[in-house]
Amino acid sequence: MASTSSSSIRIGIVGAGENTRVRHIPGLAAIKDVKIVGVVNRTPASTARVAADFGIPQQYPMWQELIADPSIDAVVLGTWPNLHCEVTCAALAAGKHVLCEARMARNLAEARQMHQAALARPDLVAMLVPSPFGLLADLEIRQLIDEQFIGELRELVVLGADDQFFDYSKLLHWRQDANISGFNVLTLGIMHETALRWVPQPTRVFAQTQTFEPSRPNPAGAGNSPVTVPDSVQVLTQMPGGARGVYHFSGINLHGPGKQIHLYGSTGTIKITFGEQERLFIGRVADAELRELTIPPEKRIGWRAEAEFIGAIRGKESVRRTDFGSGLQYMEFTEAVARSAALSLPVDLPLL
Repeated sequence: MASTSSSSIRIGIVGAGENTRVRHIPGLAAIKDVKIVGVVNRTPASTARVAADFGIPQQYPMWQELIADPSIDAVVLGTWPNLHCEVTCAALAAGKHVLCEARMARNLAEARQMHQAALARPDLVAMLVPSPFGLLADLEIRQLIDEQFIGELRELVVLGADDQFFDYSKLLHWRQDANISGFNVLTLGIMHETALRWVPQPTRVFAQTQTFEPSRPNPAGAGNSPVTVPDSVQVLTQMPGGARGVYHFSGINLHGPGKQIHLYGSTGTIKITFGEQERLFIGRVADAELRELTIPPEKRIGWRAEAEFIGAIRGKESVRRTDFGSGLQYMEFTEAVARSAALSLPVDLPLL
């Protein structure tokens, strides 16, 4: 854990996307003695809008100038993934704590570079924005597993199938552009990060992918742009101890199942669904059907990424959700899926 010698922590924002505007800026502003003092966005106009909307005093024309400002203690990085590695490494080298948006990087090589930069500065906090899924149920599920409610894990099912890209007339989304998004398909990485809270990293993956509409309207001008990230992926996995996993992700499933994680064991089942509310269901042999479990208020930790980041900077806690080492795991998984699909062959983990 790192600490700061100043009474207040001065934050610079690099990239103010939706999550930064909705969660990070308000969350940080609510913490005592935390000041958001500077911002740079993709264009001067959007930088000015963010500064005006949130009362941020300093605007920077380029992210490099914000990083170089010695008055800034920590950087919150809300850009698209194509900038995560470069900005993170530069910020750490400049002696600044970093909170980087999810989708750690575009690929495993970039993620490893970020991890090495963090290891080189153990005096600084390097944290990834965690998956929001499963935070409310995390402690309850962990206790159920520790108490052997499901017995020996046999099968894992991870679903993330909806219709977010069903309408082919919509502009190409940045998540459909591999130059920006990298190997992370749909919500594969963030849902795998969630599952890793309760199950081990697979030792083998076997994947297939498909893109059903090869082009979408160009968001930057006339004509169409190629879709370079699949809109359907299925993955079979093997885990230590012999358990098997099935992953199904799609952006073109009309009335699809949404986001869910199922844990099937030798003595019981745990199922969690993610929608407007997290709902946790459990069942054993004597149960006619799964029953919904109410999570006690004292176990509902919920979202606290900004508080955890500041708490770690002040030396009051360690980063638990999510450090760069944990990010490497989901990055390795998403890259293994991409390699397997490209080769039509199973791929073993860890990757060399």
